Amino acid sequence: MARSQGRLSHGVLLLDSEGLSKFMANDPRVTGLIRTAQAKDTPVALSNLTLIEAWHAEVRMDRLRWHTSRLEVLPVSDAITWRAIDLLRNANLHGHKHAIDSVAATALGYAGPRIIVTSNADDMNKLCGDRVRVVGA
Repeated sequence: MARSQGRLSHGVLLLDSEGLSKFMANDPRVTGLIRTAQAKDTPVALSNLTLIEAWHAEVRMDRLRWHTSRLEVLPVSDAITWRAIDLLRNANLHGHKHAIDSVAATALGYAGPRIIVTSNADDMNKLCGDRVRVVGA
């Protein structure tokens, strides 16, 4: 984690559903990344689609709302939608299975260092290559 702390001076830190889940579970690694980013005024965000993906019957709504209130929840714009389709097409991935990977397209819309906290590092690396730093959740 020490290596990542120096790289969060701007850009964005995005969470996928596993990153959000670990944040809600107070995972020290994910919480440390978030605190470091916020201390450097780096936006910490997630796609509004991530909220849908993260929901299941065992999630307490009060905790979900409290944790997401500390993050920026980003809408999926037309630009993100088309960028996601291009990423999927270029990686030969199918939208039915990988549509939620719109977090990759969201990250690529930011300038500067971009970090994605995800449990699906292989797909994110396939979609983003070296344009985004992928951190396993």
